Amino acid sequence: MARDVERPRRVHRTDWMALLSGVLFVVLGILIVTRAITDPLILIGVMVLGLAFAGLVAIIARGVRGK
Repeated sequence: MARDVERPRRVHRTDWMALLSGVLFVVLGILIVTRAITDPLILIGVMVLGLAFAGLVAIIARGVRGK
């Protein structure tokens, strides 16, 4: 038996820092496995720049939300 009770939708805000960091590490993992990046210095540089970008987006999103 299915209930016909309407529940309000629970909506949560997107955590942009976590989302972009996860995407970054998945992409870096793929690049390492396919040997597209072999130099550790380039890998560290891309990782730092990617995390900086994710942090910047998270700060801007928080500012836009007014928190």
